[in-house]
Amino acid sequence: MERIDLIPPGEILLTEFMEPNGISQTKLAGDLDIPQSRVADIIKGKRSITVDTAMRLSVYFSTSVNFWLNLQNNYDIEKAERSGEFEVIISRVRQNVHIVHA
Repeated sequence: MERIDLIPPGEILLTEFMEPNGISQTKLAGDLDIPQSRVADIIKGKRSITVDTAMRLSVYFSTSVNFWLNLQNNYDIEKAERSGEFEVIISRVRQNVHIVHA
């Protein structure tokens, strides 16, 4: 099964929200009251969408905070799985078999 390319949340921000609405990085940063470098770094995939940024984006674009956080979390999980990071953790962590789940 061929895997599709990972799409960073910043790319979705740019292509699905900013470009269709003619919003520049400078305008978005000013309207969100954050540094332009934060917007640029999110778009470049150099920075994650934090709770603070997700709250600002949710107000600005009339979305939920969870929309932005889920984009980021799903991206981070898939990236970790693809990189083998999760397999390394599985090989090093001993599972507690005595845990009782409610």
